[in-house]
Amino acid sequence: MSIQTSALVAESAGAPFVQRTVEHRDLGDNDILIDIAYAGICHSDIHQVREEWGRAIFPMVPGHEIAGTVAAVGSAVTRHKVGDRVGVGCMVDSCGDCEQCKDGQEQFCLNGNVMTYNGRGYDGNPTLGGYAQQVVVTERFAVKIPEGIELDEAAPLLCAGITVWSPLQRWGAGPGKKVAVVGLGGLGHMAVKLAAALGAEVTGISRSEDKKDDATALGATGYIAATRRTLAENRGKFDLIINTVSAPLAMNDYLGLLKPQGALVNVGIPSENYDVAPFAVVGGSKVLAGSNIGGIPETQAMLDFCAEHGIGATIETITADEVDAAYERVVAGDVRYRVVIDTSTIKVG
Repeated sequence: MSIQTSALVAESAGAPFVQRTVEHRDLGDNDILIDIAYAGICHSDIHQVREEWGRAIFPMVPGHEIAGTVAAVGSAVTRHKVGDRVGVGCMVDSCGDCEQCKDGQEQFCLNGNVMTYNGRGYDGNPTLGGYAQQVVVTERFAVKIPEGIELDEAAPLLCAGITVWSPLQRWGAGPGKKVAVVGLGGLGHMAVKLAAALGAEVTGISRSEDKKDDATALGATGYIAATRRTLAENRGKFDLIINTVSAPLAMNDYLGLLKPQGALVNVGIPSENYDVAPFAVVGGSKVLAGSNIGGIPETQAMLDFCAEHGIGATIETITADEVDAAYERVVAGDVRYRVVIDTSTIKVG
């Protein structure tokens, strides 16, 4: 027996979305069924639908920024009950037994975690994501969305939020620290909000002056329109830089913005390799790092922090019929700052 739900489906690479019924597995003992209210559009959805990150699994239902309520629970579920507000991010399962899983770092599962879509579960069946009205997940991969955050503004936190929260935590963003955020899109706007709420002095960095006012509204107290001249003028200024852009940067110039022993952390994934001079790192004992998403405990801590500080994503809500056009807008950088799908607008037949 299976659970049928209405979904937005990409039948092949780059094809327009169609609205049709898909099937999820029936509830296992440790599963929950979620009625999805909203699903955020992450740029990685576009990469995978267009098969820009390698061969993908079709038909595909994208979406790993999921917010909704619990509709049903398996017989052994203890973490959630019907009616709970929950979210699901980039993962829906892991082995649960390896060192990384036991440490709450399921994103590094040594036996391979199960991605929310464009992946395969341990049963071998393809996973289907959040551009749908329902989803079935293992209970420990659903996190509680506190009442202090609206579901539509919470959805992007499940990827964009945790992606920037994790390096901000790891590298100690807080009072007395100067943090720069490169790129003010879906990831960058959340990095500015979170770093500011943590008490850091935040500077936004973008390609032009266009987003200066936006950066201030998000919580930044400084702004740099990036040119070789302006980057040189701000050398040695920052303790931490979060680079959210998925385009090649003049990495040596950005490393120059760091104080000695500072860290530049990349969360964007450009299609080309960075060109880095060894002395740009060694000369100031600097760190050039990357950061993945966080594990489930860290994701819950991020949501709790956001609720406490009144933080949600800055969103545009669209209907199911507008998703193809929204993809083009995301690629063009014409979104302030995350597009969220109202999944109740998915209609089949």
